[in-house]
Amino acid sequence: MPEDIAEVLHQLIVTTRILANEEVLDAFGHVSVRHPHDPNRYFIPRHRAPELAEISDLVELDLDSEPVRPTQYRLYSERVIHGEIYKARPEVNAVVHHHAHAVLPYAISGRELVPVFHLGAVIGSKVPFWDQRDEFGDTNMLVVKPEEGASLARALGPHWMVLMRRHGATVAGTDLRQLAFRTVFGCHNAKLQSQAIAHGHVDQLSTGEQEITEAGQLGAMPIERAWDYWVRHLEKAGLMPEKPAAKRKAAPAKASAKKAGGKAKPAKKSRGKKRR
Repeated sequence: MPEDIAEVLHQLIVTTRILANEEVLDAFGHVSVRHPHDPNRYFIPRHRAPELAEISDLVELDLDSEPVRPTQYRLYSERVIHGEIYKARPEVNAVVHHHAHAVLPYAISGRELVPVFHLGAVIGSKVPFWDQRDEFGDTNMLVVKPEEGASLARALGPHWMVLMRRHGATVAGTDLRQLAFRTVFGCHNAKLQSQAIAHGHVDQLSTGEQEITEAGQLGAMPIERAWDYWVRHLEKAGLMPEKPAAKRKAAPAKASAKKAGGKAKPAKKSRGKKRR
């Protein structure tokens, strides 16, 4: 993950808009990133539709999901999902919570989501379930209490994706680009698995195939290739946020072309061609 905070925050907005443009996020859902210099803090946009997120919307929170500095912004009520996963998983640096329609049939039915094609290997060897009702009874389905977020983090365990019964999914990554890759192709995998079920048979990757393929797909080259592709989609849609201007050193004063007391040479007059 980049060390420069400005670059990290720009990537956070780009990732948020990519996931909206690729139809993972709609009016709801949210993406966060751990602070690159302080593992006990993270950044997340204020409460608004993901496609509208701007750099100026970002808020810095501690791992209890409270603002580091006072803010007038309304915050996501489910931000504890992010803080509690960052507490439980030091290697996780990016988190998304979404309600993509491709995965909802699995969250609703309780049918296991498994890797069914090579890019789907990035969902991991297992996608566990979390049922809020088991521990907290009837609720409004939102994960708003720290203990609810901690329960979800325990269900995620060492895995990278967790299905939330009758609600959606939460995905983790070691950085934002890996998170985007895992989330988009996780949704593609769910869609393809549903189509295979309709055909009457699902032939999933073997344990060995999943492990070998996941390691290859999470390399720098595949992730960069997919990232560039999604960025191009943003550019074509007019949704690519402006990159923060790099800080420039003050330019040295230009030396005088003439020495003190010297006279400037008169400009040569241009001679036009004689008319014939």
